[in-house]
Amino acid sequence: MKKITIAIDGLSSCGKSTMAKDLARTIGYTYIDTGAMYRAVTLYALRNGLFNADGSIKADELRACMGDIDISFKFNHSTGRPDTYLNGELVEGDIRTMEVSAHVSPIATLPFVRHALVASQQAMGRGGGVVMDGRDIGTTVFPHAELKVFVTASAEVRAKRRYDELCAKGMEANYADILKNVEERDYIDSHREVSPLRKADDALELDNSYMTIEQQKEWLMQKYEEAARD
Repeated sequence: MKKITIAIDGLSSCGKSTMAKDLARTIGYTYIDTGAMYRAVTLYALRNGLFNADGSIKADELRACMGDIDISFKFNHSTGRPDTYLNGELVEGDIRTMEVSAHVSPIATLPFVRHALVASQQAMGRGGGVVMDGRDIGTTVFPHAELKVFVTASAEVRAKRRYDELCAKGMEANYADILKNVEERDYIDSHREVSPLRKADDALELDNSYMTIEQQKEWLMQKYEEAARD
C-alpha cells in the first residue's frame, strides 16, 4: 500500500487523539498531536505570565516569545505513544490539566500562533506516512490528505469521558465545570477568525458517542485500507 496522509479533525474530548495514536502505531505511521502543540504554547504562556488578570492574552509579548518556544515529540516505549516536550522538558502531563484546557482555545485563535504551528505541522508531515489530529488538519494543514475523518460526539458524552480520564489519573475534576469548558471550546473553536473548526467537504464523519474503542478501530482501519489502496 502507498504511504498516505491521514487527517483526523473533530470536537474537543471526542477521543480523536487516542484514535489517531492507535492507528499510527498499528500501521507504522508517525503520529503528530497538533492539539498538544497548542496546549504547549498555552502552558508556556501560563508559566511566563502572559495572561492578564481578566484571562485575556498579552498577545504582543507572546508574539515576541514564539521564537523561544520549541515543541517536539519523543516516542515513549513504555506507553507505545509519543510524549510532548516543551523546550526539552517533558510536559505531557502538564498540558492535560484543566487549567491548560481552560486557556487553550483563546491561544489557538491567535493568527500568529496558528501560522507558526501550521508551518511546523506541514514540515513534520511532508512526505506522507503520518497521522495528524487537530481542528483544521483536513481544511488548512493538509487539505489534500488522502483520508480525512471528522469525529463528533455529544457534549455530555465528551465531558463524561474527560471527567473519567482526569479521575483515573487522580486529578481533581468537576463534571459541571468540564461540560461548561467543552461547550465553550466548541463555540470558540468554530467561531474563531483563522481556520475555524469545520468538517472538510470530503471528510468522512464519525459520531462515536455510543461506539466502543474496538468499533472505532475497526471502522478507521477499514477507511485507511480503502484510501491506501486507491
